[in-house]
Amino acid sequence: MQSIFMILSLLLDVAWFIIIAHVIMSWLISFQVLNPYQPFVANIWQGINRLLEPVYRPLRRVLPDLGGLDLTPLVALIGIAILRIVLANNAAYFF
Repeated sequence: MQSIFMILSLLLDVAWFIIIAHVIMSWLISFQVLNPYQPFVANIWQGINRLLEPVYRPLRRVLPDLGGLDLTPLVALIGIAILRIVLANNAAYFF
């Protein structure tokens, strides 16, 4: 059971870092530091978008439209933090 706890914790950490990478990369593209037309950058950008779109889509349906401001990654990060807290508080069931 301890391995299930560790796997879930690892998956939450990986999701956290992918969302952070998506946010940083979107800022770099917005400020024209990265060129999204370069093949390497475009492949990474499309890959991250494909990974996160199933997570973001239901959240975007619930969140109000704020124009150019997208709060979906913030809500997703808060959700991951909540899952981490729940997992840590129930860690005794895994050991």
